[in-house]
Amino acid sequence: MRWALVKVCLAVTVMVVVAFAVPLGLVIKEMARDRAFSNAEREAAAVAPALSITTDRDQLERVVASAGSEAEMAVHIPASDDGAAVDIGQQRAADDDIATVRKLGRASTTGVPGGSTLLQPVALSSGEIAVVEVYVPESEVSNGVGTAWAVLAGVGIALVVGSVAVADRLGVRMVQPAQRLVESAHELGEGKLGARVPEEGPTELRLAAVAFNSMADQVVQLLANERELAADLSHRLRTPLTVLRLNAASLGDGPAAEQTRAAVAQLEREVDTIIRTARDAKPQTAAAGPGAGCDAAEVVRERMGFWSALAEDEGRKWRVAGTERPVRIPVARADLAAALDALLGNVFRHTRVGTAFAVDVHNGEDAVIVLVSDAGSGITDPDAAMARGRGSGSAGSTGLGLDIVRRLAESTGGDVRIGSSVLGGTEVRIWIQLDGQEPERRGHRGSVRRRKRAAAR
Repeated sequence: MRWALVKVCLAVTVMVVVAFAVPLGLVIKEMARDRAFSNAEREAAAVAPALSITTDRDQLERVVASAGSEAEMAVHIPASDDGAAVDIGQQRAADDDIATVRKLGRASTTGVPGGSTLLQPVALSSGEIAVVEVYVPESEVSNGVGTAWAVLAGVGIALVVGSVAVADRLGVRMVQPAQRLVESAHELGEGKLGARVPEEGPTELRLAAVAFNSMADQVVQLLANERELAADLSHRLRTPLTVLRLNAASLGDGPAAEQTRAAVAQLEREVDTIIRTARDAKPQTAAAGPGAGCDAAEVVRERMGFWSALAEDEGRKWRVAGTERPVRIPVARADLAAALDALLGNVFRHTRVGTAFAVDVHNGEDAVIVLVSDAGSGITDPDAAMARGRGSGSAGSTGLGLDIVRRLAESTGGDVRIGSSVLGGTEVRIWIQLDGQEPERRGHRGSVRRRKRAAAR
């Protein structure tokens, strides 16, 4: 399209230049000819007064010498009754041409070798007609024409080059947005969901860019919805299964109880397989946009409201702290709920009945820390547990819970750590970064206390 536009502009400009330059060049040539013969007429007119007064040869030679070069002017006086014909200067015109001008009494031009001559009739006092011949060489007729034509050619070439340059720039303005649209389409097809097209260029391409960006936003939104659906799947299926497994454990002995527990275990394995498959197929979506997030305190209160009922059935003591005030975090509500359910489900699954647990929320200046701790036996190898969260699962665990938590923290620039809690068991610390920067590697308890003391001051 770029070269097509350049060719069209080149053809149009060349036609315009030719249409104006050729007639203008001919006009310049004609003007130079008119100028040369006008000068010749003025020279001839300078001799006419003297011819009307006298026909003396000596006086006429002086007049011719003062009016013009003798080699360019000649005077032809016909013979009279009392004298012979007088010819002053070099004659170039033919005798027939001179006789015709004398007979007709009108000025005339005729071609001669090397140029042209102007034959101007002048009436003498005796009534005869003299002819003044002025020679106009070809160099004078074409004087300045070559220079003028060269200037016209230069201007025409400059116009053509300028038009091509302008057409090329216009073509770039048209082609570049189209190329960016093609590149962004390829990037989107390769899975780069952040590919967008600048909305610039001609109106049609701007509209195409707007449509492409809208389509890309829709794709990202659909994939984000799918991601939320996968997280919601773990929330809706794993949580009731944990309750069902715990209730099945309290059925006692007997064939029916064993069959129920076996069925629950098989159902849990199938659900884990489905969730793991959904997790592996989950695409990498773009980060949440500005304004996305939730109130961590509200989500913690809501999920603890659910788990507290089960905790009372099993005689577990529980505690929640730091949820008195809103705590905004750049995490989707469904993601945080899924992470909390995964960690609390692990507490109920991997600790004995009656084991206490707690959830603490610490709100700092640049980060929010969520602590899920229990009074169980703890995790002997935290690194292996985090490795299961990144892999396909082992040691009787799918690794889904820690994987959900890790993804949530890393999406904000934070991280997850496993350590020992003040209750004596395991503590999972979720560091949610508020500004997207890498978290500072320091003890969270001391840093939170220092920030609290600084805020109190």
